[in-house]
Amino acid sequence: MSEKKFVPVMITPFTLDGRVDYDGLSRLTDFYLAAGAKGLFANCQSSEMFALTEEERLSITRHVVRHVSGAMPVVASGSFGDSLEDKAEFAKRIYQTGINAVIMISGHFAGKKESDEVLISRFAKFFDLTAAIPMGTYECPRPYKRIITPAVFTYLLSTKRVIYHKDTTIVFDKVKVKIDLAKNSRLEFYDACTANTMRSLQAGAKGMSAVSGNFYPEILVWMCDNATRPEKQEEVLYMQEQLTRAEAVIANGYPASSKYFLQKRGLPIERITRNKKIKLKKKNIQALDAMYQTFLGWCDRIGIEPVRL
Repeated sequence: MSEKKFVPVMITPFTLDGRVDYDGLSRLTDFYLAAGAKGLFANCQSSEMFALTEEERLSITRHVVRHVSGAMPVVASGSFGDSLEDKAEFAKRIYQTGINAVIMISGHFAGKKESDEVLISRFAKFFDLTAAIPMGTYECPRPYKRIITPAVFTYLLSTKRVIYHKDTTIVFDKVKVKIDLAKNSRLEFYDACTANTMRSLQAGAKGMSAVSGNFYPEILVWMCDNATRPEKQEEVLYMQEQLTRAEAVIANGYPASSKYFLQKRGLPIERITRNKKIKLKKKNIQALDAMYQTFLGWCDRIGIEPVRL
């Protein structure tokens, strides 16, 4: 049975004046490691990458790579730029930070109304421009969510350049089609949808890469470790139901909600984000406080110790 992995989509801690908090980023990275993560996705949407400068994108990625010092693989989004040539140049720069793969944001390579054929042709040119750099794909909701269809996914697999895929399709039957296509390939398939955790892992996904792991990564790690174990199915089903129900609470005000929750857990970071529209209301904080107690109850139920900070 192949190892299942939880790969956090890393948030970016900021200081009170809005600068990247690199000490906080180090502590956050250590927290993910202690929780049992088997990889890290830096410079992603949870990192507020669209609100970072180009140099900040490179700097946070480089910092994480140096901090883990080979303890686990790190991937990072790297398809920024106006033209394909610009995107390729940035991909080369971020790959030089030491990451294991450059993640291509699917919405960066074709407009909403452009066909899969156009998307494939641009991926092909991008591959030509980036030599042998290992790649991954991410159906990021921004600039718009471009779902990679089975036809495009089949093409990507055929190139043997793509080793990672973060899927945001959500509809499980459609997710499973791509999981099945990825079997017996070098590509590692990660589902971003917490509600799919149990089914995706049981269907053959390599792991999970969900925002819920920025609240209680230990639970996602436990699910990865136990989803396919016959003797654990009652607890797995219980935890899946709990995780799905909790999504409505943690999604409000994200990623500030995550930063507040991690503060409550003892991580010394601010809940500052660069999106000024995100504000946690009193009712959101009360719901997160209750969620924290619920999380501790989950740990008791499944017999794990939460990471002490």
